[in-house]
Amino acid sequence: MTGERRMSDMQGDSGLEHKFCRMGEGLSVTEGTRIEGYASLFGDPDRGGDVVAPGAFAASLQRMANEGRRVRMLWQHDPAQPIGIWDEAREDARGLWVKGRLLDGVARAREAAALIEAGALDGLSIGYRTLRAVKTDKGHRLLTELELWEVSLVTFPMLPSARVGAKGETPQDDPALRDVAAIFEVARQELARRDD
Repeated sequence: MTGERRMSDMQGDSGLEHKFCRMGEGLSVTEGTRIEGYASLFGDPDRGGDVVAPGAFAASLQRMANEGRRVRMLWQHDPAQPIGIWDEAREDARGLWVKGRLLDGVARAREAAALIEAGALDGLSIGYRTLRAVKTDKGHRLLTELELWEVSLVTFPMLPSARVGAKGETPQDDPALRDVAAIFEVARQELARRDD
């Protein structure tokens, strides 16, 4: 799985894609089971050249809320290995932030907590279906609407710059995010041009 952006899910649905996100320093497991962090960062190109646009998850998150469903928490994208519950999944100015609980009654969840605490596991990855995307003049695929299926704990992230944010940290503090803001401006202009 290392370095791959698009993979079929275990049930053979070739439309499901995965995007990895490194949680980085600051990740903690509190009370032995509680975890939180960014599963996706807006404006940050992954190794495959995809960039998630702000608002890309909004409709999917709203549909899930309306239907009383939650984003699934899986181990390494394996649908046979749910390991916890994401109590909260929301977009903010920086990206898709998730907060949840590893289930201590699940052996793999206890292992995941130990691996995170030891620093051996530090990645999140989203499982999603692309509903809308555009190509930018820089050659990136700008993902503007995604159907979010799950957020997995993973070993190898594809988006190494995304991480758990320290309190008080803002996107303006990160030079990489400032640079990527230019990509969004180009994409916004391209979308406006196509709508005219």
